[in-house]
Amino acid sequence: MHDLIQRPLPGAQKRRAERASGRETLAALAPLGGLIALSIAFVLIGSARGINMAYSVETLVNQSVIIVIIATGAIFIFAMGSFDISLGASTLVAAMVGGLTYNATESLWAMLLACVATAVTASLISAALAAIFDLPVFVTTVAMLSVLGAVAVALVQTTGGAQIRVDSAFARSYDTLTVKFVVAAVFIVLCVFLFSVTRLGRVEKLIGGNPVTARLTGIPMKKTALAAFAIAGLGVGLGAFLTVLRTPTLTTSTAGDIGMNVLVAMVFGGMPISGGPRTRIYAALVGGLSMAVLNQTMTTLLASTSAGNGIAQVVRAVFFLAVVWVATSGHRGRLLPR
Repeated sequence: MHDLIQRPLPGAQKRRAERASGRETLAALAPLGGLIALSIAFVLIGSARGINMAYSVETLVNQSVIIVIIATGAIFIFAMGSFDISLGASTLVAAMVGGLTYNATESLWAMLLACVATAVTASLISAALAAIFDLPVFVTTVAMLSVLGAVAVALVQTTGGAQIRVDSAFARSYDTLTVKFVVAAVFIVLCVFLFSVTRLGRVEKLIGGNPVTARLTGIPMKKTALAAFAIAGLGVGLGAFLTVLRTPTLTTSTAGDIGMNVLVAMVFGGMPISGGPRTRIYAALVGGLSMAVLNQTMTTLLASTSAGNGIAQVVRAVFFLAVVWVATSGHRGRLLPR
């Protein structure tokens, strides 16, 4: 009974606990602080250089919206400690199928449905293969990366050329900020609800933090993985839909850097690659916007410099490491949580 009484912490121990709490708070706020600092630098530099801010903001949105949508869906996979390397290839194939569907039907909704159905199917195949053969999801997504690359080549060959063209006038009429905001807002609100309000988000964090404990508590691992990949596939399909509207001429190199950009955006936003309880659904939004603001700021600042691109790459790398270092400082060296 005596041991159950909560005693006040000694002075030194209390100060250590307060410092640890302060570091964790700083780590949690680091990605958002980085975004605010970048936004202020973007406005100050843009005003000093006399750039067209409205056009720059539109460019910023165009650079970030597809990455944010796909990364938001992919968080459901990464929260479980899994990794999908085929996101870019899946986006490409879904966009190509959507483009071919529009050329056959001239229907916007048919194109949207084709993009989403293709991406969700590809994503579920990866999850199903991992479940059937009891393999790590990363392995099956590597295999899907090769398969989807071959499918993309085959789809292009059906046109008899090296690309799939969608009517550019049709694409421009829907490639608007309103369409992008509506698509992004609906999907992000859905993901926030599923991840923060329903049981799915809590279960995925538990699987990412300690899969053995999750399995022993009776959590349906395979069903949870299928649900996560289905949501990620929905995000990829919407990203592919916007890709067709933005780039109506599709080649096998379209969306080639999306997979890496999604990964960088999530880490930029404070997402732990190992998943677990520190997963935050807003990491994709914060990270995607931070990347776009940093790119636009560096473009404005170094536009007249011949070595501007190289300098911009170095600055991006340094800023990326700084944000990640601060974001992980609150839990570095701990065993739990992961």
